[in-house]
Amino acid sequence: MRQTPGRRTLVAVGAAIALTAAALIPTMWSAQADTPSVTVLYKTSTSAVNDEVDPWFELVDNTAAAIPYSEITIDYYFSDPSNETYDFGCAWAVAGCANLTGTVHALPNPTSNADHYLQVSFAAGAGSLAAGANSGDMQLRMWRADWQNINQANDYSFNGADTSYTAWDHVTAYENGALVSGTEPNGTTASASASASASASASPTGGSTGSSGVLFDDFNYSGSSDPNLAAHDWTVRTAAGGPGVSGATWSANAITFPASTAAGGTHVMNLAASTDGTAANTIQSELDTTSQKFFQGTYAARVYFNDAPSTGPNGDDVNETFYSISPDNSLYSEDDFEYLPNGGWGGPAVSMYTTTWYSADALDRVTNDTQGSLQGWHTLVETVLNGTVTYYIDGKQVFSSTGKYYPREAMTLDFNEWFISGYLASSSTPRTWNEQVGWVYYANSQALTPSQVTANVAAYQQAGTSFTDTVPSS
Repeated sequence: MRQTPGRRTLVAVGAAIALTAAALIPTMWSAQADTPSVTVLYKTSTSAVNDEVDPWFELVDNTAAAIPYSEITIDYYFSDPSNETYDFGCAWAVAGCANLTGTVHALPNPTSNADHYLQVSFAAGAGSLAAGANSGDMQLRMWRADWQNINQANDYSFNGADTSYTAWDHVTAYENGALVSGTEPNGTTASASASASASASASPTGGSTGSSGVLFDDFNYSGSSDPNLAAHDWTVRTAAGGPGVSGATWSANAITFPASTAAGGTHVMNLAASTDGTAANTIQSELDTTSQKFFQGTYAARVYFNDAPSTGPNGDDVNETFYSISPDNSLYSEDDFEYLPNGGWGGPAVSMYTTTWYSADALDRVTNDTQGSLQGWHTLVETVLNGTVTYYIDGKQVFSSTGKYYPREAMTLDFNEWFISGYLASSSTPRTWNEQVGWVYYANSQALTPSQVTANVAAYQQAGTSFTDTVPSS
């Protein structure tokens, strides 16, 4: 992360993926004035009090074009004041259970009958929902980890009267993050314009290009002075200041773009950090966007981490990062992936900290420490939408945060590699650390799954696209 001098990130341990469920009012479908691009059909075979929740769905494509399943998400809303732990399962789906994922998120503005939602998303392997077609059954289940009974009587999306598939507006559908069907618990209803916009955003390759803009870059540059780098809104840092060793140099020469196909493109970005233990001979590196325009959406990067320096002795507390950040003001926002192969500030070695910040000055943040070596290439994905920040490493969710720990303003995209002040190895032998980045991807106003990100990036690379930026300025 980029910090003011003297600021240190303190870290704590904590991670959980919780599935919770409980209460909702059954009201019947109220028809929208315009036909949505996708209709959700719902039924259940369970009574209000049961040992599991069985929300079964079908999707209907009301348009004249196929819609990739990977662009669709379904939200089922419920309330659970006791915050129980739940598991998700798919018993049968025509699209293939292996292509369905169910995750639970907290609602940023809970109502009396909905404070969480189960989000169902699809992998690229599900293919597309054909024009005018019905998806067929999705027989889904959610149950308490302790198998105690669940009372659904007050759940927003539960309707025990729907024992055959019925259009039901208390379950919502989204295309590329835009609400296209149903009514959210707060009363927000899909509009015809939103539905049309979402449907029009499908890419020719079947991946999602984003209804509100996408940034993709696989760093095909000749060097830090390449004019295309600045033309693509990147800035190589040379200004003094934190974080890291006081008096160290942030050098443009420490960022290079060697030819490599390791991440699927033709080049990678290499960020180097070197030291001999003295501030005068310590060099750190950072690249960030000039524009502060990244807010709600999906952030992703393919990053190569190192557990040891490429040259010289090991032992420095080095920080290898991918993050987003805004200026340190009243709306300060920052979301971090920070890999510390030798630990930091006295913490455990080989740690990946995923952290969502509320205040830099007060060190007010929530964080999770995923321990274990990440030597090599890894795909980092973070989604910021609907009041929840969720972090994934190689497709596995490792942390999420809600409430006040949610970005409050647009941010920049950043990568840097730096040494933690006071934690250099006691050696005068020069050593150099390297972090590589194969690509960076951002989809505005969309919460994509890691598999959707991978598919969309692969589509750009297969098409020979090294750079695109259609994200509007904030």
